[in-house]
Amino acid sequence: MSEEIEIDLDDLKRRMDGAIASLRTEFASLRTGRASASMLEPVQVEAYGQMTPINQVGTVNVPEPRMVTINVWDKGLVGKVEKAIRESGLGINPQLNGTIIMLPIPELNEERRRELTKVAAQYAEHARVAIRNVRRDGMDQLKKAKADGMSEDEQKLWSDEIQELTDNYIGMVDKQLDTKQAEIMQV
Repeated sequence: MSEEIEIDLDDLKRRMDGAIASLRTEFASLRTGRASASMLEPVQVEAYGQMTPINQVGTVNVPEPRMVTINVWDKGLVGKVEKAIRESGLGINPQLNGTIIMLPIPELNEERRRELTKVAAQYAEHARVAIRNVRRDGMDQLKKAKADGMSEDEQKLWSDEIQELTDNYIGMVDKQLDTKQAEIMQV
């Protein structure tokens, strides 16, 4: 029989951790009625001929619980930053004050809260799909290892290990989704 064949579980864990980190970033961008600098992370501004994150063209602050301010460093970009925020779909109406853009965060109504919970569920489903794709890659490695001489018993052990890892990560996604949906629905 051939030498011991190993499946790289650390690589699978690292990739699944990446899916969870991505989900956290997407959840942070969801507005919950409280101001947060992270809600502007997905917004890109066309600056100097390329798409640039807002935090690279100005300072983002949260001076009070329902207000976000952006102090734009280059006066020529103020209009572009304002336009990017209006077109971002965040549902926020920016107000200009020189080079400072103020974003008052309106109270969320019941309908908008329900929409946001659906968006959160979509983000969670994307994370689940990413985790399942990593699982599939692990199972493909197992099939290749079996072709290279791995025993049935060893293959079953590795398969169970990969499935358990997948189930744990899917559980983490579900727990984060429940927490985020509760946060969104909280008045």
